Amino acid sequence: MTSLADLAELVRAPAALSVPGDLVAGAAAAGVLGPRTAGLAGASVLLYWAGMAANDWADRGLDAEERPERPIPSGRITPAAAAGVAAGLTAAGLGLAAAVGGRRAAAVALPLAATIWGYDLVAKNTAAGPAVMAACRGLDVLLGASPGRPVRALPAALTVAAHTWTVTALSRREVSGADAALPRRTLAGTALVALAATTLPRRATPTPAPHPRAAEPSPRPLAGMVAAALPVGLAGWYVARYGGAQARVAAEPTAGRVRAAVGAGITGLPSLQGALTARAGAGLVGALVALAAPLGGRLARKLSPT
Repeated sequence: MTSLADLAELVRAPAALSVPGDLVAGAAAAGVLGPRTAGLAGASVLLYWAGMAANDWADRGLDAEERPERPIPSGRITPAAAAGVAAGLTAAGLGLAAAVGGRRAAAVALPLAATIWGYDLVAKNTAAGPAVMAACRGLDVLLGASPGRPVRALPAALTVAAHTWTVTALSRREVSGADAALPRRTLAGTALVALAATTLPRRATPTPAPHPRAAEPSPRPLAGMVAAALPVGLAGWYVARYGGAQARVAAEPTAGRVRAAVGAGITGLPSLQGALTARAGAGLVGALVALAAPLGGRLARKLSPT
């Protein structure tokens, strides 16, 4: 009988900690961060888990040779059950997105779900694979912005998509190992992603009219300096965590180190999302999002995110 632990392994449950930050970063960039963001994040987690289950269903033949310990080839979950989980989670994710965000959210959630399934069933093992997976994450950010004007979140979406491209490019060498050139390229991309996260235009906020009795302008308060430094600090944490893992792959590009770098790219994503959120003006929320990074890292020691 299939256990909850088997299902958690099938959908790589802890890796979902990297998902809500997409929605939060998109909502912050569009100026619509609020209660609906949590509901849309829940919908996105369901779609993420659906994609993981569909991925294992599609890769069941390959996993029988390369990863026989996975739930399907080990016999703990049947292919039909995995397909049913994937389909059910997709329907639940789409339904929740529509219930929370209406037509505007559904207009983003539907192409997101289609792109997830397209990656798993068609694009994963083609040259287009990294770009399609990057599109999934970009659409995820835009889903968070869907209650407002998603175009405002496009720079944040492109930043998260670029990060995802590097992780996906590395993941294609998790079994065979890589040549040193690949992690060097992805590391350069990671540096550019971090730079983008700290230089994106800040969301404009209305400036209140001065009070008639206002005194002379005071020096910039400490809170303002912290708000300016927070995105830089979180982006630096992202580079140290994920970039450091890639540097180790470049020094010794074995399969084990590649898998470790992919895991760092997945579990370290919240620090990048936090930097984007803080850059958009929601510093406290950004810091809270970033805390999912160390939590995800701890859980990854018990259940692999890849």
